Amino acid sequence: MWHNSYFLIPAVLLAAAALYAVQTRQRVGHVPYPQGLPGRGLPLLDTAFLAGGPGRVFDTAMVRMHLGEQAVVNRAGLVTLTGTKPYDAVDQAIHDAVGPTGSRELGPLRRMVMRSAAVQEIGDRLADRGLMRRPERLERARKARRFLWQAMLLVAVSIPVALLLDNGEILSDRPNLFVPGFLLFAGAGALVTTAPARGRITPAGQRQLTLMQGTPWTPKSGVPPKLTGGAMLGAVALGGMAAAAMDNQELESAMLAAAAEEEAIRQASSSSSSSLFSSSSSSSGSSSSGSSCSSSTSSCGSPDSGSSHHSSCGSSHHSSCGSSHSSSCGSSSSCGSSCGSSCGSSCGGS
Repeated sequence: MWHNSYFLIPAVLLAAAALYAVQTRQRVGHVPYPQGLPGRGLPLLDTAFLAGGPGRVFDTAMVRMHLGEQAVVNRAGLVTLTGTKPYDAVDQAIHDAVGPTGSRELGPLRRMVMRSAAVQEIGDRLADRGLMRRPERLERARKARRFLWQAMLLVAVSIPVALLLDNGEILSDRPNLFVPGFLLFAGAGALVTTAPARGRITPAGQRQLTLMQGTPWTPKSGVPPKLTGGAMLGAVALGGMAAAAMDNQELESAMLAAAAEEEAIRQASSSSSSSLFSSSSSSSGSSSSGSSCSSSTSSCGSPDSGSSHHSSCGSSHHSSCGSSHSSSCGSSSSCGSSCGSSCGSSCGGS
């Protein structure tokens, strides 16, 4: 039996990785406060987050402030506050981000509010009731699966190593290949059972959105009592700026331009991080072969951790969408679940 001791360490690592992957996958689907679906009674900004993530929350709040004559957005993308009484925490986050000057460019304002604690709290609420998944748990589950793959690779490498180190002439003195074969089979089973969840929105969240679509939706909460245009706000929350027939073309064009700018920044950040990784890998390889350090130094740099929205999650404490703890994005989440919310669940919705 001592001939099979070569597989002891790979077996222990594989068992630990499989257990960790199963546990993290179960936590992704954990719902601390399960409730029934709210039907068409979901609040306005909760709907916006569920349908489009932290960016949709900002767009909906800005349109609401515009309709209530609390803010003006010109075609150049400059936001000017005209009211002093925020309606809720997201409005307060917009006021805080604008600052004492009373005006700020729409793009930077949008990114800051997406990552605010007020937006993250919306994502957390949706995650707590099982409508969204938390981005930090999704990321942890993905890392656990990567550890599992590495453990399986270690088992596979141990097979030829064991045969080389203990190549006895007697068949019974050789390592039993049934042991690593069983380990690889068990690891493959763990990979199947821990398949990653698809997207930030849970099946319950998808059913919730289906209940609210089809006919025009007017929110019952999240809209000031004296404010008209509830149906327009519902259209913005569910379908975005492009889905709402707005009379103010300056506001619509400025908001769409800010959203496009945010998406371009997110894609540029992802591309720069990928190219930095490949550049760092190649420069470390050339350094190990004895080439000069100058090329390695020039390729070094601090990667932009800015995908704090976690896939547009809108979250500053996450890498993916979007939350004050992600990225989504996330935002996040678009942040935390709840972009999710983003986000961490505010990182990002769809």
